[in-house]
Amino acid sequence: MSGVEVITFGCRLNTYESEVMRAEAEKAGLNNAILVNTCAVTGEAVRQARQAIRRARRDNPHARIIVTGCAAQTEKQTFAEMAEVDAVLGNEEKLASASYRSLPDFGVSAEEKLRVNDIMSVRATAPQMIRHIDGHVRAFIQVQNGCDHRCTFCIIPYGRGNSRSVPMGAVVSQARNLVESGYREIVLTGVDATSYGADLPGQPTLGLLAKTLLKQISEIRRLRLSSIDSIEADQHLMDLIADEPRFMPHLHLSLQHGDDMILKRMKRRHLRADAVRFIADARRLRPEMSFGADMIAGFPTETEAMFENAVSLAEEVGIAHLHVFPYSPRPGTPAARMPQLDRALVKERAGRLRSTGQKLHQSHLDSMVGTRQWLLVENNGLAHTENFTLVAAPSLRPRDLVQVAITGHNGKHLDMQLAAADAA
Repeated sequence: MSGVEVITFGCRLNTYESEVMRAEAEKAGLNNAILVNTCAVTGEAVRQARQAIRRARRDNPHARIIVTGCAAQTEKQTFAEMAEVDAVLGNEEKLASASYRSLPDFGVSAEEKLRVNDIMSVRATAPQMIRHIDGHVRAFIQVQNGCDHRCTFCIIPYGRGNSRSVPMGAVVSQARNLVESGYREIVLTGVDATSYGADLPGQPTLGLLAKTLLKQISEIRRLRLSSIDSIEADQHLMDLIADEPRFMPHLHLSLQHGDDMILKRMKRRHLRADAVRFIADARRLRPEMSFGADMIAGFPTETEAMFENAVSLAEEVGIAHLHVFPYSPRPGTPAARMPQLDRALVKERAGRLRSTGQKLHQSHLDSMVGTRQWLLVENNGLAHTENFTLVAAPSLRPRDLVQVAITGHNGKHLDMQLAAADAA
């Protein structure tokens, strides 16, 4: 192979950072290299990264393999000891071209492979400018990194450091660059995006940032947020939900559970009633709002009744896009030291919660049939509605914004027919 290939795992922030990594590596003159940008959110994510590294070495025996991302930050020795790996970069180092210019030669020891600093010492997030995100018609912009909270199940703060925000002016500049490159939809992303601005002068909020982007860049046709913590939603965000048609009617929530005792043991900052109230308020302001949510099944000490509270919350608020994670103990986190459930029970409960999610998704798809929807067409013959529902659109051109009539669904995505003269 020649050039730089990037293999990305995990969140939208990683997707954005992979483009920065590619640009910085190429600027440094790196060639014949594979960059693996890992995720640490579950043990399975780490396993998949290791598997991908071994496969990359088999397929490219002479390429240089550099591993970075959250798993490399939190388990640096694990990756340094892999014979297939030539270097390990931390989450801060991966974004600097100097890191790629100073890589060690082949055949060095595990310790010499390491370029991983203390992520907790990082106090700022440098603005990164890109004009393209490979393979995506929606553009992601990093507005924040790190997290100041310490949920008992989560290793990510130790991979990302404490919360730090990108100045508003830099976010506006990045958004303008991407719009000028032809992107019609912008997604604001971060590790804890709703904590945006607490470390900036004047303490602007995520909602105010979104308002500012839409006010200053009229060419943004659609604006989304990635996963948010609803307890941090501010009045500016609620105003956008109520009054701004370019702010898309879909939010992905970090719920994690539906039982108050488990939420407390997770060290979450909301209770069940807070989630129910936020979703009701958002739907009152914008009835077409749809919601996604992350939920964990099989958390330590979870009883059957507690688990049923998670199921019933998803049903009560009508989560259309439920992402279920079987609890995965992460070494170094408080939850890993709590009394654990049998792994078979964890898997079984995750399956039941996923089944609930599938039923809720079917109900959501049913509700969309017979409506007219604006789609942003992707590169793979699919498209997304404004409320982030997937539609089969094999005959439409990528990046087009098109209004269609929804005619049915196959249980996974909606079917459509083009509405005459309604492309934009």
